[in-house]
Amino acid sequence: MTYIIAEPCVDVLDKACIEECPVDCIYEGNRMLYIHPDECVDCGACEPVCPVEAIFYEDDVPEQWKDYTSANYEFFEDLGSPGGASKIGKVEKDSPFVAAQPPRGEAH
Repeated sequence: MTYIIAEPCVDVLDKACIEECPVDCIYEGNRMLYIHPDECVDCGACEPVCPVEAIFYEDDVPEQWKDYTSANYEFFEDLGSPGGASKIGKVEKDSPFVAAQPPRGEAH
């Protein structure tokens, strides 16, 4: 199990969660952040600092955002496990599901 970032993060990309993550497993895509399922240690440090409440334990993702669970996994299919987000920086892509979402809010 891992933590999942859902719809409230799309086009927000606050990054407070990145600062709190002790294992550097939160990666930045074009439109949202993604938690690497193999690198996440399930500590939960990211969840309370998210200003838009977009982070959920995998089993607790609200029903209306269940598609973000598979989107989170899909983001890493080509990327593999780089061993830390800071090593590679922003990834110029999103999962197809996220890329297809209508624009939301103001990007930072």
